[in-house]
Amino acid sequence: MRVLVLGSKGQLGLCLYDQLIKTDYEVTYVSRADIDVGDLLSLNEKILSIKPDVVINASAYTAVDKAENDRKMVDLINHLAVDNLANACKNLGSWLIHVSTDYVFDGTAIKPYSEDDQVNPQTEYGESKLNGELAIKRSGCNHIIIRTAWVFSEYGYNFLTTMLRLGANRDELNIVGDQVGCPTYAQDIAKAIVSILPSLDSKISASGVFHYCGDQSCSWYEFAQAIFVEAEACGLKIPNRINSIETSEYVTSAIRPAYSVLDCSKIDNTFGIAPSNWRYGVKYVLKKMINDGLIHSTS
Repeated sequence: MRVLVLGSKGQLGLCLYDQLIKTDYEVTYVSRADIDVGDLLSLNEKILSIKPDVVINASAYTAVDKAENDRKMVDLINHLAVDNLANACKNLGSWLIHVSTDYVFDGTAIKPYSEDDQVNPQTEYGESKLNGELAIKRSGCNHIIIRTAWVFSEYGYNFLTTMLRLGANRDELNIVGDQVGCPTYAQDIAKAIVSILPSLDSKISASGVFHYCGDQSCSWYEFAQAIFVEAEACGLKIPNRINSIETSEYVTSAIRPAYSVLDCSKIDNTFGIAPSNWRYGVKYVLKKMINDGLIHSTS
């Protein structure tokens, strides 16, 4: 099977490399600089030259607050480019695995969102990601859309790496405590995608939307607490005090969902993929970053 990974320089793209290197698939990794997915003619030509059986789209505009004032660019990357990509996959007969987000929901639910629940994005980012999903469905290409949330890893900028950076330099932090979701380790998302590939190769899978996230819900404040407990155990500097604050006390350009827990039973029932054990992920990330010299223990 030939696999094409788009967005190879992002945190999920790097995790996909870590997982796919363990397989026998013929994999091509490209970044946005290598393929301009906004140019349909160029996209078709380059994908045709690779002739992938599966395209994994890990490329996205993810600067949620910046997107509020950058509507044209976020729509180009998360919607129009995805439309081009889906049509290219349809023309080639390739599968498209596309990563989407919990931001397609409005965050007003009181129980975990299923794939069939009403979507109602509240931000430019969420709107663009939903439009990307709809474009994929309209194209008629074979597809797997994976919605995930609160993604972290040892790579790039994310909540965990931000907490480690701030914790090393500040004695006190204020963290939002009234937004609830499920942290998701990007390596687990990559493993989930790799686990799906054999089903696509054997032509036994059907197109659909699937939710995949962490196995336990928590607030951002509770997530930060868990990070700092493990950081302290690893001998890393942590703040002396962490305060739980309300969303109203932390003003952002984009509205954050108050509740974005996703129901992952469908992906488990269909592919046998259990939710991400994010607490183990936090431990693994800290140990790896210390071993790689990215952060330094004081012990």
